[in-house]
Amino acid sequence: MDFTAILFSLVKIVAVIFYLYGIFWVLNIKVKNVEIMGRTLNLGWLVNLLGAAVAFAIIQLALTDFNGFSLLNNFDSGLLFQACTMTMVALGLNLIYGFNGQFSLGQWGFYGIGAYVAADITYRWTNGDASGLIVVGSGVLLFGLVIWIISKFISNLRRMPVLSSFTLYLLGAVLSGFLAVLVGRVFSPALSAVLGTNLEPGPLAQGLGLQVVFFLAVIFAGIFAAEISFLFGLPVLSLGSDYFGIATLGFSIVVYTLMVNTDTILPFPEMRGGRGMIGIPKLTTWFWAFTFMLLVIIVMRNIIRSSTGRTILSVREDEVAARSMGVDVAGTKLMSFVIGSLFAGIGGGVYAHYIGFLSPGAFDFLVGFNPLIIVVFGGLGSMTGTITASFGWIFFLEGMLREILGKISPEAPSWRYVLYPLTLLLLMLIRPQGLLGNVEWGFLKIPKIPLRKTINKEGGEEA
Repeated sequence: MDFTAILFSLVKIVAVIFYLYGIFWVLNIKVKNVEIMGRTLNLGWLVNLLGAAVAFAIIQLALTDFNGFSLLNNFDSGLLFQACTMTMVALGLNLIYGFNGQFSLGQWGFYGIGAYVAADITYRWTNGDASGLIVVGSGVLLFGLVIWIISKFISNLRRMPVLSSFTLYLLGAVLSGFLAVLVGRVFSPALSAVLGTNLEPGPLAQGLGLQVVFFLAVIFAGIFAAEISFLFGLPVLSLGSDYFGIATLGFSIVVYTLMVNTDTILPFPEMRGGRGMIGIPKLTTWFWAFTFMLLVIIVMRNIIRSSTGRTILSVREDEVAARSMGVDVAGTKLMSFVIGSLFAGIGGGVYAHYIGFLSPGAFDFLVGFNPLIIVVFGGLGSMTGTITASFGWIFFLEGMLREILGKISPEAPSWRYVLYPLTLLLLMLIRPQGLLGNVEWGFLKIPKIPLRKTINKEGGEEA
């Protein structure tokens, strides 16, 4: 066995962990306000932005090929991109399960939905068909408007049954989809001339135009997954936590079955069903993976620190007490579920355009346990633990461990699926709060609020 390769792999894992710590430290740098020409300027955001740019540049240089040599080879870069997408999926699940307390096994299904939707948009676009972008984009925007209108209507009623409101939203979704298809049929032919074909792409199917379409495809795919989670979660979240977990597991199985039959049951022959979708443009670069991951981290961090985040935590701690304090428990659960699914959909869109091939086997419900294991490993309710565990999971278990077992025997890599549950069992027995527990690093650390001093009757100060 090549112990030098193992040692080098361990060095990479340690370097990745220090790299993550460095990002959170840089983003946490505070700079005093500066007065220039009588105006007070806050330069803190500029320092944080420069720090993020340096963090991006470090990995970009490590991935760059210098006359046949690069610090990170193709295998390492593949692990890096997988770790970024897994971070987004696991953070979404941590918001649902770790921070809100709703046990969910459907995160992988929304990850798959985001991957297929984003891939179909760019696949059609590069083949001279703009209907994917137009239909999905207009559909999610129309349904978002429908959700807002129906929610305003329901808020004026008293205690409308859940199934009745679900029926209204479902009818709104069908209507939005029908209108979106009509919009696509009207406007799609107008763009055919500037799209060209796969062999002779037009001006909008290459360069900056294609990058903009890729960005929109990932965002629309995430919103699409979020809206599907809204429809699914509205009636199902009324169940208890255990029953909700079973329902989400069933949802993942349904999504997997639809993926296998996309060319028969669903009208998407380009997805090729169980044979797998090919020809997806490989548009995911380190810039996009880093940008989307950082955006997800920042958005989730800001949610957790806000009053909305405190509401989410209160539902996890005690639903009865939260309800007695006026918290909309059902609405808070649904909001957490939708935001977590949004993160998963975005991660799926980034993954699809890195790998360039989508197979339903990659979204099997058994593989869907990976984000749950990562969240438990890192620590429920810990963003730092989830991010670190995501990178550690990919680089150690999927990277180094697979390489070690592969040298023992060709069938040995399948032993990983025996080691995973054993490792998880030991962790739950030895350290049930996860590897990092409630520890947060730098930018993610909750600031300490100083106690307000009061004056007692004797004139002294009290905390």
